[in-house]
Amino acid sequence: MDKTYEKEHALEERVAALLKQLGYTVTTTESCTGGLLAGRLLNAAGVSKVYKEGYITYSNEAKKKLLHVSSETLEKYGAVSEQTALEMAQGAAAQAGAQAALATTGIAGPDGGTEEKPVGLVYIGCYVDGVTIVEEHVFAGERAQVRNLAVEAALHLMERALCSIKM
Repeated sequence: MDKTYEKEHALEERVAALLKQLGYTVTTTESCTGGLLAGRLLNAAGVSKVYKEGYITYSNEAKKKLLHVSSETLEKYGAVSEQTALEMAQGAAAQAGAQAALATTGIAGPDGGTEEKPVGLVYIGCYVDGVTIVEEHVFAGERAQVRNLAVEAALHLMERALCSIKM
């Protein structure tokens, strides 16, 4: 994507344009961001051509029921883990019949953190055309800041993944 386009268009518009260019559809599944990611993506004009549906899977039961995240994964690694983010992204893509999916799971705070999994820890899963990447982030700030930073990181991850595909 050319640098002039990047400077003149918001991140969500760039992601939507790449999805349209590739002929891909996208879905989102969110735990810690609770719909902010879908809302941000839906800010892009014309995104209705590529956005299929979104899931807010805050509870483990929702992750299992809607996305088919395995009980074993949740028990062994927890809801906030690389493995859960991976299964969330893959499950959302499969359920929606989309070629691309973004998943967020984390601890936005102000409580809920531990020494092993601190407040601000977020895993972002990005599924594109059969390949899933998961990134781990530890964001500083209050709850709203952590959630917004997670959305920004998720959209950047999707943009990078889509840009890596030969058009």
